[in-house]
Amino acid sequence: MSINKVILVGRISNDITINKSQSGTSMCNFSIAVDRYMGKDKEKATDFIRCTAFGSTADILGKYAGKGKQVAVEGNIKTGSYEKDGVKHYTQDVQIDKVELLGGKSDGNATQAAPAPVAEATPAVAEETSNKDIPF
Repeated sequence: MSINKVILVGRISNDITINKSQSGTSMCNFSIAVDRYMGKDKEKATDFIRCTAFGSTADILGKYAGKGKQVAVEGNIKTGSYEKDGVKHYTQDVQIDKVELLGGKSDGNATQAAPAPVAEATPAVAEETSNKDIPF
């Protein structure tokens, strides 16, 4: 048995742009800044983790989230590769299954008038999107 499950809470580190695949499925790529503490002195380090969302999840992120917004994402790690100038590069992204919008752009003390949207990817979206649909 193997498990490929990722849960992250962090802040979006770049602006989100929605793209459409050839079949019309929405998609977006962005990074999440996640802090970790290491060593005896608990020195802080920040990792920037690449994420990909499809369908209604991408639409909600494009509409309600942006750089600095705190989010919780749940998904799985997807590996890939591409060749550039004769050199093969390997990638690891979190393919998002579920996202929840959390605090505001500042320290999270912002109040919200309505509950934050939660989006879950549907299996049909994941099945209908293939690597040839991704424009990168």
